[in-house]
Amino acid sequence: MTTTNRILLVDGMALLFRAFYATAMSNYFMVNSKGTPTNGVYGMMKHLFTAVNHYQPTHVVCCWDMGSKTFRNDMFPEYKANRGAPPVELIPQFDLAKEVVESLNIPNVGQAGFEADDCLGTLSHQYSEHSQVFILTGDQDMLQLLKPNISVVLLQKGYGNYAEYHEQSFYEEKGITPAQMVDLKALMGDSSDNYPGVKGIGEKTALKLLIEHETIEGILENMDRLTKGQRSKIEADLEMLHLSRKLARIHCEADVNCTLEDALFYIDDDKMSAKFDELEFKNWKKNILGVS
Repeated sequence: MTTTNRILLVDGMALLFRAFYATAMSNYFMVNSKGTPTNGVYGMMKHLFTAVNHYQPTHVVCCWDMGSKTFRNDMFPEYKANRGAPPVELIPQFDLAKEVVESLNIPNVGQAGFEADDCLGTLSHQYSEHSQVFILTGDQDMLQLLKPNISVVLLQKGYGNYAEYHEQSFYEEKGITPAQMVDLKALMGDSSDNYPGVKGIGEKTALKLLIEHETIEGILENMDRLTKGQRSKIEADLEMLHLSRKLARIHCEADVNCTLEDALFYIDDDKMSAKFDELEFKNWKKNILGVS
């Protein structure tokens, strides 16, 4: 299906964190005269405009986490409990980033109790019926959202380097479908999100089992065909396997909505300039917009 709308869905959290840590490693926080660090927001804008220049979207929306507690914490209190508090230099930049996004007339979308991932999943499903959707993120979890009309653009090192995935290329690389990725994570767990999956089953075994049996249900129906070790590991962690699957699945029915009209990409140069200058962004025309 051909479509004229090209919608860029931006994972605000992923871009802000990536940009912040890229310069924070060398203690370069770009503190302005008001004492506000701006390194994360500056780098995020550079990522955003680099992608806009590359993908030429007609519409742009930015999604955010709203607080650290979500429905996943209700199911599993240890979910993401391994993550420390953000560095003090990053904390004021969360609100600042949203203000800057707003100055570009780009809608900020988020919902309490859900992650940015769930908002991206929900909107990508809504938009993909009539539009081409590109999800800009650094998070591989998003690959489960791939389907016709939805591509996932993973940020690589530096600016403007992307690993772009489509449904077919994902299948060719991994040997499983994007939907099977949820079961893959349920089996192997996710150390960054702090849920264990099945202890002792890594990516290699999980992939092998899914290629052979397609789903967790398929594996459970064919337990007699598994090795003794695989069988005993799954039996010991059966409850956690089912819980991990719920944690791994991006929830595409979040209560978020953003009309195409609101998402239309149109920058008011005066409004943007005023905001960038207020934050004392240096050389922003060249460094952020790529205008010489």
